[in-house]
Order: sequence, then structure tokens, then C-alpha cells
Amino acid sequence: MITRLRQGDRAAFATLYGWYGDPIFRQAILPRLPNLELAEDCLRDTFRTALEKLDSFHVEDRSIFFWLRRIAINKAIDVHRRSKRDQALSDAVRAQPEPLTQPLPDPSRRLEVQDTRDEVTLSLSRLNDRYAEALRLRLIEDRPREECAEVMGVTLGNFDVILHRAAKAFRKVYPP
Repeated sequence: MITRLRQGDRAAFATLYGWYGDPIFRQAILPRLPNLELAEDCLRDTFRTALEKLDSFHVEDRSIFFWLRRIAINKAIDVHRRSKRDQALSDAVRAQPEPLTQPLPDPSRRLEVQDTRDEVTLSLSRLNDRYAEALRLRLIEDRPREECAEVMGVTLGNFDVILHRAAKAFRKVYPP
């Protein structure tokens, strides 16, 4: 079977998947990733990685199952960690207070307000363009997160990450 796989035999791959796909999914992946969608993606990545790394598998006195299982466990752990990290970051971004609509400034403070605008503009110019755009869209233009993500061509989760990083970067450069 391994020789056939190394020669690129698709039927051998289908056989291997038929033999080990379900046991790998149920024993190695699902206990570590209870989210079915993530678990299915992990199974797909496990077999793709196995095919890519097949030359590193050495036929010994044991089944290829244990090698596949180790790949699956490593993938599941990586996906779980990434999922937790992404969720924590998304929660942190969502926990930030929404910008308040400010009343028009007192005319006697016009110069102070203009100075603040100039400092903000200068600080934004010192940031990565993507960070500056995220801050402008969300905080200055007061657009919804979903719309900001669409304008920037990223997913909502990615936009939240960009906005969080942009806010941290802005704090380092403001005031100039």
C-alpha cells in the first residue's frame, strides 16, 4: 500500500482513507476539537500532510495508523490553539467600547480641536497604511465593523485583529 501511495496511486489513497479516516477522526481529532467544522478541516489537513510527507514515513513493525494519528493530534492541537487565540482576540476587540457620538465642539475651543485633529492625522500617517485605514473607517468615519471589513476586503475576524493591532500601534505614536 505504501509503495502504491508513493507512486501516486489515487485508489491506494482512497483505500487508506477508507481504512483510517473514521478512526483517526473519532479517536485523535474529535476529542481535541469538538467543533465539527474545525474537526473535518483538521482531518482533511491531516491526510494532505500525510501525502506530502509520505516519504518521511518508514515502514517498520507497526501500522501507518500511528503515524497518521500523530499527524492528526498535532494538527488538532494547532487548530485548537489558533481557535482559542482568535476567539480571545475577537472577544477583546468586541469588549472595547463603541465610539460615542460627540457633540459639536465649543467654538471657543476651535484651535484646540484643530490641534488635536492635526496630531491625530500626523499619528495616523506614521502607522502602517492598513492600520490607519482601519482606524479611519471604524473610529473617524464611525462605520460598522462589518462594513469596514468589507471595504478592506477581509473577514470580520481579521478586521477585528487589524483594528486591535492598529489601536495598540496608535497608542505608541500618539501624541507625536
